[in-house]
Amino acid sequence: MSAITAQDINKLRQATGAGMMDCRKALTETNGDFEAAIDWLRKQGQKVAAKRSDREAKEGVIIAQTSADNKTGFVVCISCETDFVSKNAEFVAFAQSIADAAVANNVKTVDELNAVSINGTTVADMINDKLASIGEKIAVKLERVDAPFVSSYIHGSYRMGVLVGLSTEAADLGKDLAMQIAAMNPVAVDADSVPAETVARERAIIIDTMKEDPKMAGKPEEMIAKIAEGKIAAFFKEQTLLAQSFVKDGSKTVGDHVKSVGADIKVTEFKRVALG
Repeated sequence: MSAITAQDINKLRQATGAGMMDCRKALTETNGDFEAAIDWLRKQGQKVAAKRSDREAKEGVIIAQTSADNKTGFVVCISCETDFVSKNAEFVAFAQSIADAAVANNVKTVDELNAVSINGTTVADMINDKLASIGEKIAVKLERVDAPFVSSYIHGSYRMGVLVGLSTEAADLGKDLAMQIAAMNPVAVDADSVPAETVARERAIIIDTMKEDPKMAGKPEEMIAKIAEGKIAAFFKEQTLLAQSFVKDGSKTVGDHVKSVGADIKVTEFKRVALG
């Protein structure tokens, strides 16, 4: 077996960012073969990821940005376990490089993003290398919006990313809507966009709650159903983007604000990704 020197360990540590003891073990396991030791660390990273699958990654960095023509938006979330890591400038730059690669390669899925090569290394291998070096679970999430015009917004030191698709170019409106979505977290653009299962769940909760209320005892089913529909309407007003009160001017709804900017402007969709 080749003698493992301090210089060998330091070289591997500098190349991979892995801990000193991990580098020593990698070189020992591979009989001092530098390239094989790097592969060994990557394989260990994959094993660590599997072992850590039950650990939550509530910290991280979220990057939201658009293509040069503003027709496609991407939110890339690189999550980790501690804010010590997420607030590190090197980790932020790491996340930004992956987001830039998502935009440059016009990826549509996380699998596509993982296969992208950055300076000769795939994103998947970059993730495994980073996992080995910091010892925390790392996960990648990707959201995408395609529209005639897409606005992006990053809120709270990379803790939230928002994309808004519009039917025509309106940069200021897009920014206002993105900030609204960040603050109020609507479930859909409008009532028609709310998934049927969401509406059904809300209706069931409302009806069950009323039936347990002593004040509603003996009330006809028709009355309960009518009251439930009124509460559903209130849900749409509070939880859908266009029906919400506009945060910058509570005297009007978001829908009213959109119409004031352009009568024909439509909000096509939005995505909101947040840590925690």
